[in-house]
Amino acid sequence: MKKKRVLNKRVLKNSILQVFQEQPFKKFNYKQVSKILRLKKIGDKILVFEAMSDLRAGGFLTEPKTGSFVLGSQKKAESGKVIFSNKSGVVVELSNGKEVVVDKKDSLFSLRGDLVEVVSLKSKKESNRGVVTNVVQRKRSSFVGKVQLNNGVGFFIPDDFKIYFDVYLYNKNTLKLSKNKKVHVAVTDWSSENKNPSGKIIEFLGDLENYETEVSAILIDNGFSLKFAPSLEEKARSFSSRISEKEISSRLDLRKTTTFTIDPEDAKDFDDALSVRKLKNKNWEIGVHIADVSHYVQEGGVIDKEAFNRGTSVYLVDRVIPMLPELLSNDLCSLKPRVDRLCFSVVFEITDSAKILNYKIAKTVIHSDKRFTYEEAQKNIDSSSGDFYPELLKLNSIAKILRDTRKKSGSINFEKEETRFKLDSNKNPIGVFVKPSLDTNKLIEEFMLLANKTVASHINQKINNQAFVYRVHDQPDKERIEDLKKIVKKYKYSIQNENPKALSKSLNLLLEKINDQPEKNLIETLILRSMAKAKYSTKNIGHYGLAFSFYSHFTSPIRRYPDLVVHRLMDSFVKNFPYDKVLDLDYVCNHCSEMEKQAAIAERESIKFMQIKYLSTKVGEVFSGVISGVTDWGVYVELDNNKCEGLIKIKNLCNDYLIFDKKNQTLTNSNSNIKYQLGQKIDIKVLEVDLEKKLIDFFPA
Repeated sequence: MKKKRVLNKRVLKNSILQVFQEQPFKKFNYKQVSKILRLKKIGDKILVFEAMSDLRAGGFLTEPKTGSFVLGSQKKAESGKVIFSNKSGVVVELSNGKEVVVDKKDSLFSLRGDLVEVVSLKSKKESNRGVVTNVVQRKRSSFVGKVQLNNGVGFFIPDDFKIYFDVYLYNKNTLKLSKNKKVHVAVTDWSSENKNPSGKIIEFLGDLENYETEVSAILIDNGFSLKFAPSLEEKARSFSSRISEKEISSRLDLRKTTTFTIDPEDAKDFDDALSVRKLKNKNWEIGVHIADVSHYVQEGGVIDKEAFNRGTSVYLVDRVIPMLPELLSNDLCSLKPRVDRLCFSVVFEITDSAKILNYKIAKTVIHSDKRFTYEEAQKNIDSSSGDFYPELLKLNSIAKILRDTRKKSGSINFEKEETRFKLDSNKNPIGVFVKPSLDTNKLIEEFMLLANKTVASHINQKINNQAFVYRVHDQPDKERIEDLKKIVKKYKYSIQNENPKALSKSLNLLLEKINDQPEKNLIETLILRSMAKAKYSTKNIGHYGLAFSFYSHFTSPIRRYPDLVVHRLMDSFVKNFPYDKVLDLDYVCNHCSEMEKQAAIAERESIKFMQIKYLSTKVGEVFSGVISGVTDWGVYVELDNNKCEGLIKIKNLCNDYLIFDKKNQTLTNSNSNIKYQLGQKIDIKVLEVDLEKKLIDFFPA
């Protein structure tokens, strides 16, 4: 039996507006509009008339002659991009920077990242409200989640809570197979005349709450492919591992210089190496050697296109989803020990006091003598013994001076913590720990920063109004810094922000002062939140956080696409050839910034899933933690030992009411002197863990 369609006046409005916008200067009456929309029943026509009357009242239509309507001239659609979506609707950012809030009933099922046309509402009370009249381009049309059956009718429920609609599934043959499974669904019909979009299951990902299923879901939901197409793998296999004598002769040969890599224990893609040689003048030649991926990956080729689409490798709890096929990332391009490898290098002449006297940028061939883990190299430094310990000691000494100099110049130094899991044979977490940052981590970081800075500065001197890919970081948000000043003043600290340089030095001094103080968590969190996000851009504004006037990404072309583009640009500039670009560099920067953001989300979701799985075995246990977020619905607490985060709902915090102060990040009750503040230490009990919904509830202990 055919399902009876029920019209709704609210969803009709978008369809009616589309009719008028397609012919903005033509007049229509309700009968003509009904005919265009193929509505024949008298009840449907009455709804059309009522909807058109509402649109006239809202200023979307005008009625120059009784019963005859035309598009309101002051209500022309403006182009914009959806920047936020949740269960209430969406927020659209227009080209002029204005933000328009759209209710979900008026949103045409648009989502974050979609390009839309929006008409602003005429309202004295709410000047920033509007209606989406057309979705020009959807960022995505497939999602992951589960299927819910209601009287034989299937609806897809997305995992992402920011997707505010369910999807009607019309293929009943696949519904029976979807019980307790996570599925990948493609939307095939976005028609706004229906209450929900409709679609079909295109893939069964596996059982709910299974880690492998969850990994697949996380990657798909964030725009990453699980595997490489067979044709790409075949193309990777076609590359020869042999380096020709002709290629070697065209490069700077550094194979006899002491060279090694220092990487995490589980790393396979070694994209950087360091070489050390003492010169006759008592100075040091230190080379930063980066895998020459551009030698293998042809610009515009099939592997290059796939690498661009991915933008970056994704680092999950137990694996890496590489940007390049593993034959390239883990073998041909990887700077493995005891084999010749092609590199793009920055070679410095540097003194014992870390003064850079000279540098050269060149295509090279190297031969790594040893592969160190961070821990192995640290052991050799600490004991002044073992393989290449004199070279390691010298590198560490120079790196410390470089770091101190950078800090004095205004570079803001946060100590990074890395959450790691101990997994059993079934990949269940049986332990969570924070991996400390060693001197060897900082050593590698310092020389990579130096190479990236040098490349960007070098390019700035050489190029003549040619585009380049910079890594930029804007100054902190002024309003948030002002809020921070007020909060730290309560703890007898001060912040100087009369200019950007004074602010960065002041923040570094503040970070030193709070190092062993109870308010450390609060202030560090607020400083981080005041910072802008680094991104890629062809317009150089410098890197505020590092205090560099010029900065780029050059040192990780195996796992970051912008680095590969920079290598190609550098190659053309070094040879004094203009770069005949195939790709629009502004588009590359925007796309790679977005994919970097999506990879970070995927990595956080992978960690969060494991943390939830770990705590699911700890219900009822007590832990100490720190308040990591304050909202009007409760406080989030991050546990000290394992960095798991959960929510204490507001109803569990106090028997009385609590007042939320957004600026001071507090929840307070004046009657009982109860106060919860961001950064505050607190003991909690694990109350409930929902693995499917990815929720952890805490209770004050």
